[in-house]
Amino acid sequence: MKKTNRTDWRHTVMPAVFTWLKEVKPGILEIDFDATKKHAANILKVQGKGGSRMGGLVGSGTLGENSYLTSEQRLALLKALSEVAKEYSVPLISGAAAETKEELAKIVEDLATIGVDSVMVMPPKTTTVPSDEEMFAYYELAEITARGAGVTIMPYNNPDAAGYHALSTNLLRRISVLPNVTALKISTIDVSIIETLMLENNDLKVLAGVDTVTVHAGLAGACGGITGVGCIFPKASVTMQEYVVNGEWAKANQISRAMNSISYLDAQPLLMEYLKYAFAIHHNDTDGGLRTFGNKLTQQQIDDVKARYILAKERLEALDLI
Repeated sequence: MKKTNRTDWRHTVMPAVFTWLKEVKPGILEIDFDATKKHAANILKVQGKGGSRMGGLVGSGTLGENSYLTSEQRLALLKALSEVAKEYSVPLISGAAAETKEELAKIVEDLATIGVDSVMVMPPKTTTVPSDEEMFAYYELAEITARGAGVTIMPYNNPDAAGYHALSTNLLRRISVLPNVTALKISTIDVSIIETLMLENNDLKVLAGVDTVTVHAGLAGACGGITGVGCIFPKASVTMQEYVVNGEWAKANQISRAMNSISYLDAQPLLMEYLKYAFAIHHNDTDGGLRTFGNKLTQQQIDDVKARYILAKERLEALDLI
């Protein structure tokens, strides 16, 4: 299949896939490229009840252990995922964050060389909070660099769970009109931010990044979303987005409520560890789900994830969405 360069993200949901790891020596983990590609392909194969599929592939994001990967690991991972994106004719999106705008520009250039279509740019990884002008300069250089490299950028506001610096609404307005910004990713449970931006600019494209608010974000004007829970339950996630697009809010909300026990985890600080383990339960590979460069889950947390997964699965089975 020929890869498209569609980066307008209209009416679509995209999976933020997990980076699967293998233990090559006791205590030594490496990326399992084959398993990661297989899981990504299986998600992209799934159709919703209306026949649509995921509209893109997000690799090396928050759920893909982005914060823990070296530059070499990140590029190798995305090069592998670019093969899957090409096979299914969807754009490939990567997360990117850095301390300085110059470091970020280099990351954007490198990502463009290995098949990434759009770079999901997180705020700078600094301990001190940058001013709006410093933050704007950071995104402006990323946009200029992306334009020169032939890719687009997707500014990413995620203050709730991931601990990144929050982008003010005024800053989001300024960034959104830069030429190579094709969408904003807003990961917050406060969807009024989305509604405010959309009321001011109806042409703006906003992707919701928290699974608990997919329906509310759609009501506020979001054109789609990036999902973690959709990696575990892709049929449900795609079908819910189909209902949102068609304005069938009651049906969409029914699915959202069915998934709520596990979607809740998407807005927690350990969202990557929690959802990766839930994904592993779904695929009968709990040991694999506990292999992470991130935090180790306690037994209490493991038990909680299991209970939440089982409840969501039972509810979705009743709706014929597994």
